[in-house]
Amino acid sequence: MRTTVYRLTLLTAVFMLMASCSMNRKRELTIYVGLYEDHAIKVIESFQKETGIKVSYVSLSNGEIFNRIRAEREKPGSSVWFGGPSETFIHARKEGLLRSYFSKNAEFIDTQYKDRQGYWTGIYVGSIAFVSNKAWLQENGLAYPHSWEDLLKPQYKGMITMPDPRTSGTGYTILGTLVQLLGEDEAFLYLEKLHEQVNSYPTSGSVPGRYVGSGQAGAAIMFSHDAVKFYKEGFHDIFVSFPEEGTGYEIGAVAIIKGAPQLEEAKLFVDWVLKREIQELGKKVGNFQIPTNREALPPDEAYHLEDLNVIQFDHQWAGENRERLLKRWVKEVLKK
Repeated sequence: MRTTVYRLTLLTAVFMLMASCSMNRKRELTIYVGLYEDHAIKVIESFQKETGIKVSYVSLSNGEIFNRIRAEREKPGSSVWFGGPSETFIHARKEGLLRSYFSKNAEFIDTQYKDRQGYWTGIYVGSIAFVSNKAWLQENGLAYPHSWEDLLKPQYKGMITMPDPRTSGTGYTILGTLVQLLGEDEAFLYLEKLHEQVNSYPTSGSVPGRYVGSGQAGAAIMFSHDAVKFYKEGFHDIFVSFPEEGTGYEIGAVAIIKGAPQLEEAKLFVDWVLKREIQELGKKVGNFQIPTNREALPPDEAYHLEDLNVIQFDHQWAGENRERLLKRWVKEVLKK
């Protein structure tokens, strides 16, 4: 009898010790960040304060995040992919790199801004624009570009910058826009001509705005909200215009990586970034995307899709065909 009581007491003590260790375990979360770092930091700080979960992050361009997740397939080094155009997320899902999760807060996100099987959920949207240096345009006697054909004028030769679609989600959204607007073969003929005008293909989608703002380039193709950010930061020679034939747009997304080492923490983070008040944090640190949560208030400076000539952009098709289109771009445009 005494032996039985002793064993029960010992087991109880062991269970209490295990529970105590579990309760005292320091909760952590590692994420890959594909949006502006200042925006990510604001969200991460609020999440840490609310949950007590310590967050570590690595900031990369969208294509770089995809390549890293692919390389880490057997042993993921992160649990969440936070930000960047959904086409790359769709490519990742196609390769089995993401984990489905239906957040309770996804009900506030309209159907067109989320994956039906829960592999990614939109957190913001933003349009592709032409971003020009006003002083350079005036010096060359040019009006603001309002057509894709305008960028092929002789004065633009060597003065255009756009992000590399292999590494930049912005760059691939531009490529996907042209293919869906013009048809694939016509789009690649156009891109070959545009290549003769381009002076650089930065790996990051936002860098072209800095080049234009500082006068290193006359015009860029990039997201309109990034251009607004640079203007607000002091690059007042920046001017934003849109192609009259039509433009595309991104759905910036969040997803859980398959095999996430911190799964429960990852789910909490996805829940967090879909909330109205969290999606409104971006504008507090100078970011001007449109939130996807239908109850969130967009920045006053944001360009709304309904005010633009936006094409019926098929994000699913663009994501599923990403690898093929990138190979064609390298072969036919870069001639490699």
